[in-house]
Amino acid sequence: MLTKDQIRRVLDTMAEMFPDAHCELNHSNPFELTIAVLLSAQCTDALVNKVTPALFAKYKTPEDYLSVPLEELEQDIRSIGLFRNKAKNIQKLCRLLIDEYHGNIPEEHSELVKLPGVGRKTANVVVSTAFGVPAIAVDTHVERVSKRLAIARWKDTPIQVEETLMKKVPRDEWSITHHRMIFFGRYHCKAQNPQCPVCPLLDMCREGKKRMKQ
Repeated sequence: MLTKDQIRRVLDTMAEMFPDAHCELNHSNPFELTIAVLLSAQCTDALVNKVTPALFAKYKTPEDYLSVPLEELEQDIRSIGLFRNKAKNIQKLCRLLIDEYHGNIPEEHSELVKLPGVGRKTANVVVSTAFGVPAIAVDTHVERVSKRLAIARWKDTPIQVEETLMKKVPRDEWSITHHRMIFFGRYHCKAQNPQCPVCPLLDMCREGKKRMKQ
């Protein structure tokens, strides 16, 4: 496992590599962000961003999503993986927003996870990006990078990875670290083709060292 000084080096290196890291899901308000993150489960941000311009132009409020038959909403997001289940969750989420939250996305993490289709990761993204609350959302990129660099253990669950990062990363850097780790994993330390030969962190990466010896 990495030492405190090594983790500091990791954070600083990622900051140098991706100084403009940010949420790449296009949105203009917390409601759109929540819908976009819900759609992004097991799907790329790029594909979601192809669907949401027309979707957000057609549906601007929770009431709008409930004004059409489920089958119509399914067709609107058909190119997204698991579109049927996601369409159901969107309409259930919108109904709950209207009934319990005056049509607004709640700012509290504990309330967000009560919404259909919103798990811990989604809630972390929303509170962090939309409301400025420090949080680390562990998606596939954050999990992979954390384990390859030995910040977390291979057997750790996503929640355990999150807890480890919260302990080892300063709280005021949680949100930006989340984005930088995603960029690092998405554009550099890729799942199938990591850029090990040019990685500035290769000397402390057990996975990278193994790959370079192959």
